Amino acid sequence: MEIKDFSHYLITAEQNNELAKVDSQPWKDIPSCKIKANEELSYLHKRLADLQQRFFVDRRKKLLIVLQGMDTSGKNGTIRHVFRGVNPQGVHVSSFDKPTSFELAHDYLWRVHRCTPRDGEIMIFDRSHYEDVLAVRVNELKPESVWRKRFRHINDFEQLLVDEDTIILKLFLHIDRETQRQRLQNRLDVPMKHWKFDPSDLVAREKWDLYRVAYEDVFKKTSHPHAPWYLIPASKKWARNLLVARLVVAYLDDLQLSYPKVDFDPSTIEII
Repeated sequence: MEIKDFSHYLITAEQNNELAKVDSQPWKDIPSCKIKANEELSYLHKRLADLQQRFFVDRRKKLLIVLQGMDTSGKNGTIRHVFRGVNPQGVHVSSFDKPTSFELAHDYLWRVHRCTPRDGEIMIFDRSHYEDVLAVRVNELKPESVWRKRFRHINDFEQLLVDEDTIILKLFLHIDRETQRQRLQNRLDVPMKHWKFDPSDLVAREKWDLYRVAYEDVFKKTSHPHAPWYLIPASKKWARNLLVARLVVAYLDDLQLSYPKVDFDPSTIEII
């Protein structure tokens, strides 16, 4: 598949920018059968492993994948299921929880910038710099006069990364409120999942509409052709995983990656 095949998932001024109006169930280009979806995902695992190795050796570009979404949207699950089988030497994950006192002593982008990918590396952000215009805004941790300026900072930051040969792929994992309720309840019902439940999730759930508005503002201010936002319908985990895998493979495939040519003739070398 080519990148253009995913244009209907892009978040732009014309489409997918009002979350309440966008379906979080799989869209028609995703197999309706979970078995078929997982068969395709297994094939994409092999494609991704090969492309990631070529990307690592090629070293012309860097790839930054930003994962955002409401609580229980499946950021960890996406990473686990999509990037299964890749070489951990070239794929890394950075998670951005509540900043430490040391991190707060720096500018808010400091802890993020130091985690951006190197040449040939794929870096996945589990939450990201966008929390500084989402959680900070919704929880009123900073006044609007402060967080409003951050849209400009973020755009400039991402433009810098792109100018330095970083490909930026921003994915919003879209679930509806009922799906979140079911997943939170499941964490209470299944003993082995108790550790995943945090009472603060319920506080955030009460602010669902505030987060929705904040995300829509993020999309409006920061979705650009050089750093696009894609909406990933995520109420079905298997469909979410397949779509993300398709998208990442398409972006890497578009680079036409190949192994570098050597400056010697292997046929003339004899190892004794």
